[in-house]
Amino acid sequence: MKTIKDIAVSGKRVLIRVDFNVPLDKERRITDDSRIQGVLPTLRYAVEQNARIIVASHLGRPKGKVAPEFSLKPAAERLSMLMGRPVGMAADCIGPSVEAAVAAMGPGDIMVLENLRFHPEEEKNDGQFAASLAALCDVYVNDAFAVSHRANASVEAITRCAPVSVAGFLLKNEIDYFNKAMTTPERPLVAIVGGAKVSSKLAALENLLLHVDKIIIGGAMANTFLRFMEVSTGKSLVENDLIATAGAIMKKASEKGVKLYLPVDAVTGMQPDAPVSSGVFPVQEIPENQMILDIGPATSLLYAEALQGAKTIVWNGPMGVFEQPAFSAGTLNMVAHVIESGAISIVGGGDTDAAIHASGRADQITYMSTGGGAFLELLEGKQLPGVVALEKAAS
Repeated sequence: MKTIKDIAVSGKRVLIRVDFNVPLDKERRITDDSRIQGVLPTLRYAVEQNARIIVASHLGRPKGKVAPEFSLKPAAERLSMLMGRPVGMAADCIGPSVEAAVAAMGPGDIMVLENLRFHPEEEKNDGQFAASLAALCDVYVNDAFAVSHRANASVEAITRCAPVSVAGFLLKNEIDYFNKAMTTPERPLVAIVGGAKVSSKLAALENLLLHVDKIIIGGAMANTFLRFMEVSTGKSLVENDLIATAGAIMKKASEKGVKLYLPVDAVTGMQPDAPVSSGVFPVQEIPENQMILDIGPATSLLYAEALQGAKTIVWNGPMGVFEQPAFSAGTLNMVAHVIESGAISIVGGGDTDAAIHASGRADQITYMSTGGGAFLELLEGKQLPGVVALEKAAS
């Protein structure tokens, strides 16, 4: 997979697919610009090379229709501020007016196309739509790891139409760090898997068993494993149809010599949005009228010990309802344990990312992935359509 650095882009029209799907408040102000910050190295390099830079992205789910509330104008304005130079904004992403605007660009100019998803053809991976996008450029660059698990026209089909297709620096870093963690890791390799449901992480757990030395399980998904062990979990979230599957995962881990860790105590509450916890209980003593909403202090200590000596840690999913202060300690303690382990740490998933930023220690994590769904699919052992398309284009 070649990158933008491997080809000549000076003076050329370079279409860079990014992920500017940023959160906005009611006044349409960006509340977190980390996705824009993530592609600045690629954009700055293209500017330094005097390329004509066309930026393409989606925002939200406009369902194939023009919806002003999903315009990329706020992203273009923030990009201009971060780049310290003017950034143009196109009225659409294809068509004569866009082609004329691109033709008028000079070396080092930047223009953001309007939301790709205003056209239903984008999510349908439509070849003609992809060809219209490709006609705008001499070089196509995919720097949108977060959408590279989707076979969309601007991610997959466009590589069959553009004269040259390469990766941006963000996408390259994502793949390199993931490979460093899962393909050629420094061992011991420990996976931390949390979140609400076993069903959403089942494929990842099964694939991780083939690669890791230890698996630490937290979040509500741990309840399903506890139920297999005939532990009463009160009113906690449990996926009853996956209790046997949880048992099968535990059995497979044992057969492969993978140490699997589950909570030994829990912080409980009457409901997930409770302002205060009801207490801390051993998992064998969860009150019938309460819910497990965070790992307890004994579990936190157990998990810290499990991370001692680790050389590589991969983490996806929080340990509890960290958004509520009463149930945030387990996840925040895990952030500290991961950092203090001294291991290479690769973290993916929006909730985990949010928790680490809330801890104020994000700069101490080795690498934080920008893609939740894409990162999870890599954990599942799947290939990403956007990455496969670039590899084919380079062959």
